[in-house]
Amino acid sequence: MSRDRALLERALDRGEQDGGNVEFKERLSRDVHLEGGRRESLAAQLRHRLLSGDGEATYAVGVTDDGGLAGIDPDTFSETMDVLSLLAEEADAHIDDVQTWGINGGSDANESDGDRSSTASDRGLVGLATIQEGSVLETDDEHVVVGTAGHVDHGKSTLVGSLVTGNADDGNGATRSFLDVQPHEVERGLSADLSYAVYGFDDDGPVRVRNPNRKADRAAVVEEAERLVSFVDTVGHEPWLRTTIRGLVGQKLDYGLLVVAADDGPTRTTREHLGVLLATDLPTIVAITKTDAVDDERVEEVEREVERLLRDVDKSPLRVSRHGVDAAVDEISERVVPIVETSAITMDGLETLDELFDRLPKTSQDTGEFRMYVDRSYSVTGVGAVASGTVMAGEVEAGDELLLGPMPDGRFQEVEVRSIEMHYHRVDTAQAGRIVGIALKGVKESAIERGMALLPRSADPTPVREFDAEVMVLNHPTRIGDGYEPVVHLETIGEAAAFHPEDGRLLPGDTGETTVRFKFRPYLVEEGQKFVFREGRSKGVGTVTDVHPAH
Repeated sequence: MSRDRALLERALDRGEQDGGNVEFKERLSRDVHLEGGRRESLAAQLRHRLLSGDGEATYAVGVTDDGGLAGIDPDTFSETMDVLSLLAEEADAHIDDVQTWGINGGSDANESDGDRSSTASDRGLVGLATIQEGSVLETDDEHVVVGTAGHVDHGKSTLVGSLVTGNADDGNGATRSFLDVQPHEVERGLSADLSYAVYGFDDDGPVRVRNPNRKADRAAVVEEAERLVSFVDTVGHEPWLRTTIRGLVGQKLDYGLLVVAADDGPTRTTREHLGVLLATDLPTIVAITKTDAVDDERVEEVEREVERLLRDVDKSPLRVSRHGVDAAVDEISERVVPIVETSAITMDGLETLDELFDRLPKTSQDTGEFRMYVDRSYSVTGVGAVASGTVMAGEVEAGDELLLGPMPDGRFQEVEVRSIEMHYHRVDTAQAGRIVGIALKGVKESAIERGMALLPRSADPTPVREFDAEVMVLNHPTRIGDGYEPVVHLETIGEAAAFHPEDGRLLPGDTGETTVRFKFRPYLVEEGQKFVFREGRSKGVGTVTDVHPAH
């Protein structure tokens, strides 16, 4: 029996004591439990349980009044969680964690342990919902999102792991394991997909993650911190450059963090990642890592190499060790790039990064109605299909009616928001800049694809198969002619597309107009969006100037 299954049995054994904080509910429904005086009565009952538990209550769902395991179907379980979330909001509280089990044999379907089932279970479900007093962080002006980049083995994930935990690395990448999400990534020491991490600040300084391997500890940072810093940790290995581009282009980032190892210095991958960061006009910090592994002369040599690299692309380097944190905060921009010397082993320079991330202002702007491009999708037992990504604009709330698409045939499908989760912390609303998972009603997980968009039901979106753009060729062995087919990275879209240059061809260093047509299907594309294109070692950047509705 698992530890969490034992937790369920202990909760049932404790029962609904008059002075206890455990409540049994077989099911809750909108039609019955939110109507008339029932809502106020149930919210008062929840407040009593919170008071009895010193600010925490446990609701056992799918059980009878005497603690028997009844089990409910996944749709009913999801509706019960929605109603419980609304009751919690009324009681000035929030759902902090949900654990689910199938009661008719089989393995645990325990969400809190990270088992995301690929198919919804048809077994009866029981669950434990932990409810905490207090609302979640509301001030998105105090939520900064940072995208990391840099060559493989230069220490991106290790640096971020040490920042969010405050723990020094052991020299073998121990803190990196807090971000690498797949077993083969941990084993090989290579990240193969985007990873996410979070820490924060309050009046007393950094609010770090006590144990990043526990979802509850990461969720606690979201609840406790007055200011949040989320990291989108990208991939440093050359075969996964397209994943790195997706991480830097497809997220609503405020800053870039480019790492360069002191023992290796800038590489071709360093230059490629810097090019993507700067092409998207993202204010960037360079962290020189592994300074403990070399002498001071080598650190100085690498710092001069980085300064030359930045000046080659018309950027002004600013050494924080020389000019101070105040100057870095005041001057960082699309043109000025601060440089910080760091070591995750000795922790040198990490206090400087802490101070920067605590003080740097949010740069991305929130304009217009809600919009989110899907980066990942998965299915959660008892919840259903979940679309994950960064809210690019506006605000989304549990219960909102949205459009998802375009589908391969160009249509947009109507869906409803069941619930929203951010860094494993359930929230009622999410604003622009938040990295969230949105549970959707009305669609199967298999129908959700990366690159699709979520929009308000009132929107009138147009699927786009072809658009005009102004592009700049950064690198290409010969010329780009009519019919050239790179992969275009726009938001979370990564799709092969055919180029048809206005003047017939484009040479390295050229800027020109071209028509771009997606090879396989339409997407949501809007004027002014920036994109990166790549094919082999050929690379370039562009801006959408006009769109042509799909036919």
